[in-house]
Amino acid sequence: MDVNGTVAEGFEPVREAFVRNFEVLGERGAAVALYRDGRRVVDLWAGTKDVDGTKDVDGTADSAPWERGTAQIVRSATKGVAAAALLLLHQRGLLDLDAPVGEYWPEFKAVGKERVLVRHVLSHQAGLPVLDRPLTPEEALDPLRGAEAVARQALVWEPGTDHGYHALTYGWLLGELVRRVTGRDVGDWIAEEIAGPVGADLWVGLPAAEAGRVGRSGRVEAPGNAGGLRSRPKRSVAEAYDDPASLTRRAFAAITPFPDQNDPAYRAASLPATNGIATAEGLARFYASLVGEVGGGPRLFTPGTLAAARAEESAGADRVLVINTRFGLGYMLHGSASPFLDAGSFGHPGRGGSLGFADPESGIAFGYVTNGFSKTVTADPRAQALVRGVRAAL
Repeated sequence: MDVNGTVAEGFEPVREAFVRNFEVLGERGAAVALYRDGRRVVDLWAGTKDVDGTKDVDGTADSAPWERGTAQIVRSATKGVAAAALLLLHQRGLLDLDAPVGEYWPEFKAVGKERVLVRHVLSHQAGLPVLDRPLTPEEALDPLRGAEAVARQALVWEPGTDHGYHALTYGWLLGELVRRVTGRDVGDWIAEEIAGPVGADLWVGLPAAEAGRVGRSGRVEAPGNAGGLRSRPKRSVAEAYDDPASLTRRAFAAITPFPDQNDPAYRAASLPATNGIATAEGLARFYASLVGEVGGGPRLFTPGTLAAARAEESAGADRVLVINTRFGLGYMLHGSASPFLDAGSFGHPGRGGSLGFADPESGIAFGYVTNGFSKTVTADPRAQALVRGVRAAL
């Protein structure tokens, strides 16, 4: 495998794991980046830019190779970036995490949602993981339509009493809060207040000028388990996804049918739960900037905001994912559903592969992106192999 990039001395296990992902786990094109204490120590990429890239019989590529700066859609890893928007608004005194959502968004209070707090949105306790009438792909590209649908939706459970992954509705909830507080689109806010200041190549709403950097993504069949997810007793994860009436199936079907993620219109839309696009270096740099300064750029989170982000808000049986999950404010926390580096790590995986997280105690910030989406939900074997490589290096 022709692997490009650099690895600092001592971090060779990450490179070894990255190579093995291509040789054993079916990787097509991917990149991984790692910062430690604000210094980049791993920056690797390999394979083809497009998931359907092939090789001629002589071994030469007949599609574009992955290059430094190639970006991919990162699915729900977007949620970790988007969560920073609400936390920074709170840090600046513009948003109260313990205020009702309806205080900022009066229409949201319809059908008994007066008790949903901003904190509940970030920790997946809002009780709004589904839409009784799913949006069409065309409707979903308009963030106002999604917000209107969530405002009309009745609660599934009493806010704050339980938790379940808000797979798609999270984006409309968070995006509309940003718009109500700032008057700006969430993607524009992230570009101007997060990505731009820290120099991270990541976008929620891809600019036309960057479209040529983004590879085609698609499904891949890879060996290995289904991410190591544990089902609840008497009901498997597979059964939950197959049951049209389950919260699991309905949560992921809030847009039906799901849009083509290679469609330029989908990539250009502002869907902060699902359609962020990033380089591995950009994702790692973002997380490094949450916990410290990188290259003279700003540290985004104060110690108090960082503590809030990774303090456990909800834990246990997840009513949507049907496994045990742990959430802080907008971030998954280290646990069996999504193992990161250690107990203090926080971040967010993307369904099918991508992963970004930070571990303040070790000074590590991690970013992994791929063009090949597997069947995993939270703990992809390729990402986990890289995390084990990081652990071995430390």
